[in-house]
Amino acid sequence: MNAYIYLAIAIVAEVIATASMKAVKGISTPLPLVLMICGYAVAFWMLTLVVRSIPVGIAYAIWSGLGIVLISVAALVIYGQKLDLPAMLGMAMIVGGVVVIQLFSNSSGH
Repeated sequence: MNAYIYLAIAIVAEVIATASMKAVKGISTPLPLVLMICGYAVAFWMLTLVVRSIPVGIAYAIWSGLGIVLISVAALVIYGQKLDLPAMLGMAMIVGGVVVIQLFSNSSGH
């Protein structure tokens, strides 16, 4: 399977796990707890597969950058958490950095 598909799975799994974390209240909330544990397990397993083909720094930049944006969207949808303009501008710069790496860096593995 393509490393970028593994990376997408890792990102989605990490976002699910992180979004579930806020709802965990110990054993009394088993679904969010299971989503968090399984989500992180899947995310890190997929990331280990990704770094076999994509340089670790590049993979982590994409994983963390897109994860930040997606978890912010999930927090807005699920928990109603809103971001102010500086937060949105900062995330836009992170996404811009990931795009620059993908389009212009010889280190990106493509």
